[in-house]
Amino acid sequence: MKRVVITGTSTGIGYASVEVLLHRGFRVFGSVRNTQDADRLQREFGDKFVPLLFDVTDESAVRGAAAKVAQMLGDETLDGLVNNAGIEQAGPLAHLATDEFRYQLEVNLVGPFVVTKAFLPLLGADSARKGNPGRIVNISSTSGRIAGPFTGAYAASKFGLEGYSDSLRRELILFGIDVVVIRPGAIVTPIWQKSDTGLVKRFCDTPFTEALAKFEQYAAKEGATGFPAAAIGNTVCRALTAKRPKARYSIVPNRLTNWILPQLFPTRTLDKLVANFMGIRRKNR
Repeated sequence: MKRVVITGTSTGIGYASVEVLLHRGFRVFGSVRNTQDADRLQREFGDKFVPLLFDVTDESAVRGAAAKVAQMLGDETLDGLVNNAGIEQAGPLAHLATDEFRYQLEVNLVGPFVVTKAFLPLLGADSARKGNPGRIVNISSTSGRIAGPFTGAYAASKFGLEGYSDSLRRELILFGIDVVVIRPGAIVTPIWQKSDTGLVKRFCDTPFTEALAKFEQYAAKEGATGFPAAAIGNTVCRALTAKRPKARYSIVPNRLTNWILPQLFPTRTLDKLVANFMGIRRKNR
């Protein structure tokens, strides 16, 4: 039986990944941040699911969870680690609180760094463990390649995760541990409900209110019509089990307009197209 650790399993992509992997015969260790979610998931998923109680920003708690998994593995290796936990702090960068920007990076970028360090020995960096080296799957975003307005903090965290993943993959060749990046586009997930929404109200005294209203409408539409989270769960399974996985999987609805074309346009052209779409226009003085 293959065994994998997934962070952020209470809802969304993490929850869907647990469902898919349990169905495929994995044993899943899933992180949650409170005992209520731990108890709920244990009831829903059964004995093959082991809840781990930690926040990815709490290094001591992460190490404690790694020690628990190590004890349950005995002297064997862990087959996979999926860094999924994440948040989105939206808003115009000129007015976003510094603490919000810093927390965005702490969760989405420093978090995977902390978790990966803690679990690397179990994945095969410790030569005393028996079994094949495991794989690391980092959940990035299309925002890790194409940055839109009002998601600058989130994009910064995901651009950083992309670079971190490339460096990590090349370093871990030493141990035979692979690193795979998954870039979801619009997914039906509660991330927006967990984020600070109501952007127009929050930033009502800034010059961006009109554009923020259009952004909120666009985000709500994308969030309601995107791929189901199970699509990413299936890709996580593929990344963990394929004989020769790709370095990156981009799972994007309306792929031509949302992914291919934006990368073909010159940067300045894309700037103008996005600004016009969002109603970001220079005001006359």
